[in-house]
Amino acid sequence: MASLRFASPRLRNYFKENYIPQVCEALLCGLLATCPEDPLKYLEEMIIAIMENGLESLLWDICIDPSMKPKIRRLSETYLEQLFGLDDQLMTPELMIKACTFYTGRLLKTHFCIWRETMTPRTNEVEILAEQMERAREYDNFRLQKCVFHHWHSYVKHQKEQRKDILQRIQQIIYCRRLVTILIKWRDKAKQKYKKREDELMLKHELQFKKWKSKVKVNVNAKEESISPEHCVSEVSLISEIPEFDISEFPKRALLQIFSNLSLRDVVICSQVSRSWLLMTQMSSLWNGIDFSTVKNIITDKYIVSILQRWRLNVLRLNFHGCLLRLKTLRSVSLCRNLQELNVSDCPTLTDESMRYISESCSGVLYLNLSNTTITNRTMRLLPRHFHNLQNLSLAYCRKFTDKGLQYLNLGNGCHKLIYLDLSGCTQISVQGFRNIANSCTGIMHLTINDMPTLTDNCVKALVEKCHRITSVVFIGAPHISDCTFKALSNCDLRKIRFEGNKRITDECFKLIDQNYPNINHIYMADCKGITDGSLKSLSPLKQLTVLNLANCVRIGDMGLKQFLDGPASKKIRELNLSNCIYLSDASIAKLSECCSNLNYLSLRNCEHLTDLGVEHIVNIFSLVSVDLSGTDITNEGLMILSRHRKLKELSLSECDKITDVGIQLFCKGSPILEHLDVSYCPQLSDDIIKALAIYCISLTSLSIAGCPKITDTGMEMLSAKCHYLHILDVSGCILLTDQMLEDLKMGCKQLRILKMQYCRLISMSRPLLPLTAVVLLSSVALNHYQQV
Repeated sequence: MASLRFASPRLRNYFKENYIPQVCEALLCGLLATCPEDPLKYLEEMIIAIMENGLESLLWDICIDPSMKPKIRRLSETYLEQLFGLDDQLMTPELMIKACTFYTGRLLKTHFCIWRETMTPRTNEVEILAEQMERAREYDNFRLQKCVFHHWHSYVKHQKEQRKDILQRIQQIIYCRRLVTILIKWRDKAKQKYKKREDELMLKHELQFKKWKSKVKVNVNAKEESISPEHCVSEVSLISEIPEFDISEFPKRALLQIFSNLSLRDVVICSQVSRSWLLMTQMSSLWNGIDFSTVKNIITDKYIVSILQRWRLNVLRLNFHGCLLRLKTLRSVSLCRNLQELNVSDCPTLTDESMRYISESCSGVLYLNLSNTTITNRTMRLLPRHFHNLQNLSLAYCRKFTDKGLQYLNLGNGCHKLIYLDLSGCTQISVQGFRNIANSCTGIMHLTINDMPTLTDNCVKALVEKCHRITSVVFIGAPHISDCTFKALSNCDLRKIRFEGNKRITDECFKLIDQNYPNINHIYMADCKGITDGSLKSLSPLKQLTVLNLANCVRIGDMGLKQFLDGPASKKIRELNLSNCIYLSDASIAKLSECCSNLNYLSLRNCEHLTDLGVEHIVNIFSLVSVDLSGTDITNEGLMILSRHRKLKELSLSECDKITDVGIQLFCKGSPILEHLDVSYCPQLSDDIIKALAIYCISLTSLSIAGCPKITDTGMEMLSAKCHYLHILDVSGCILLTDQMLEDLKMGCKQLRILKMQYCRLISMSRPLLPLTAVVLLSSVALNHYQQV
C-alpha cells in the first residue's frame, strides 16, 4: 500500500478513528528494533498488550524494550503518517534547516537595506522637499475645491427643492381654487335645483290641495242639492272616455296574489261584482287558508258550514279565533280531512266533544291552538291518539286540565314530534306535570310559559331532564325564576331567551350564558333590576348575537356598554333596546356608531343625558331604519343633523318638549321614505308639521300627534289630502279637532284601520263617519255614547 493520500474520505476517517496508523507504527517499530525469532508470535503478544492498555495511550515505541529505545526527539506525532499519506505538513530536520537559513538571510537583507539608506547622503533633498510641497499644495487646493463644490452643490440642491415646493404649492393653490370655483358653481346650481324642487313640490301640493278642496266641495254640494242634467251629461261623457279594462285578463298567478291579500269579507264582496269576478274568487288555491276571525261578528254558522262543505278538500288552514260557534259548526271542521293548521283559541263554545269529532277526522294536523278554551283531560287524551304528527301545540290559559292530562300525552304513539309548546297561564301545572311533559315530548325546541307566577326553578329542572333539544325559552311574567334555571338549561343549545319583570336574575346568569350558549342570537331581559354593567361585559364574546333588549335595566351605564361594544358581539347586532337606561350618555352613542355597523333598530327612550351631540353620532350608523329618542334632550339642531341620515323609516320623539315646528320641517325635508312618526306630547307643534308631512312624507303609514293641542282641522285636511297610505292615526288630546276631521279622513285616508281620538271634546258621536274598516278608540264615555247611537 503506497499511499492513502488520494483515497476516499470515508476510508481515511476509518483509519484515523480506529488508530490503524498508530497500531501499525508501533508494531513495525517493535519488529525493526527487536528483530524477534518468531515475528508472528511477537505480533500476537504485542496486539494483546495493546488491547489491554487501550488505543488512547498508544505510543510508537510501546512495542520496543526500554533498553533498546532510541534517544531522538520526535518531530511528528508518528513516523508512519508519511507512509500512509496522512501528514499534511510534516516537519523534518532538512526542512527545519532550510527554513532557518531562509529566515536568517531575509532578516539580514532587510537590516542591510535600512542601514544603506540611512548611511547614504541625500544629494537631491531640496528637490524632494519642493516636490513634496507641491504635492501638498495640490492636495490642499483639491480639498478646498471639494469643500467649495460641496457647499455649492448643497445650495443648488436646496434651491431646487425650494423651487419644487413652490411649484407644488402654486399648483395646489390653483387646484384648490379650481375646486372652490367648481364647488361654488355646484352649490349655486344645487341651491337653484333644490329651490326649484321645493317650488315644484309646493306647487304640486297647492294644486293637489285645491283639487282636494274642490272634490270636497262637490261632494258637499252633491249631498245638499240634486245633480243637474248638464252635470250628468258631462259625467257620462267623462266616464265614456275612460278605457275599459278587464281584470280577468291578468294571469292566474297574478290574480291569486291579488286576492290572497284580501280578507274573507272582501273576497265575498268581490264575488258579487260580476260573473267574471265570481269565477276569479273560485280559484281553489285561494281557499287553502280561511280566516273566520276577521268576520266573526257578521258571519253566520250556516255560511261557515256551507263554505267548509264546498272547499273541504282544499282547506289546509282554519282560524276561528274568538268565534262564537255552535257545536254543529265545529263538527263541520271534521269535513276538512286535509287540514294542517287549526286555531280555535278564545272559542268559548269549544268542548271536549267537538274536539273528539275534529281529532277523529283530521289526523294530519300539524298546528293546533287551543288557547283560552275549556278543554279538559279528555281532550288531552285525544291528542296522542289521533294527532300523531302534531308539531305546534298551544294550551295557554287552559286551566281545566291537570297533571294527569299531561301524562296522557305519552299514550299510544304519543306526541313525540312536538316542537313548540305554549303553557302560558296554566298555573295548575305542578313539578310532576312538567316531569310528565318531559317523559312524553322529548323533542321540544321552543318553550313559552308566560304569566306563570307558580313557575319555579324546580319545574324547569324537571322539564330539561329529558328535553335536551330546547333552543328558545320565553318566561315573561315568571317572577320566581332565578339563575338556577340557566344552570339547569346548560345542557341545551339555547338560541333565544325572553324574560321580563324578574328581580331574581343577576349578573351570574349572564356568565352562564357566556359559558354555555355560544350560539345564542336573541336576548330579551327587560325590566330586570339585578342586571348591571357586569352582565354586558359577559355578553361581549357572543359572536352570533343579533337582538339585545335590556329596557328598564336602570343600573346599566356607559362603562358596561363600552365593554360590550369592545367584544365581537357588536359586529352582528341588529336590534338594541336600551330604553330607560338613564345612566347612558353621548359617549356611549359615540362608541356605538364606531362598532355597530349592522344596527337596524335602536331605542334610547328616556335616556335623559342624550343630547344633540349623541344624535350626531347616530347619523353615522348608516344601516339604521328605526330610532326611538322619546324623552331625550334633543332639540331642533339635533333633528336637523338627523335629517342627513335620509334612510330612516321610523322615528319616535314622544315627550321631547324642546322640539318645534322648525325641527320637524327640517327633518321631513330629508326623510322622503319616512313611514312612522311619533311626536306625541310635544306641545309646541302645530299644523305646520302636518303640512311638512303632507309635502315631503307622502308614504307615511303611522302617525301619532297625541297631546299636541295646537293641531286643528286645517292640518288634518292637508294630511287627508296627501297621505293616502295612512293606516294608524292617534290624535288623542288634540282638543281643537272637530267632526270635520272625520269627514276629511273618510274621504282621503281610505286605508285607515286604527284611529285613536280620546279626549277630543269637540268631536260628537251623533253619526258614524269613518270607514267600516277603521277601528275607533275613544274615551270610555264617548265609546258608550257611540255604541248607543
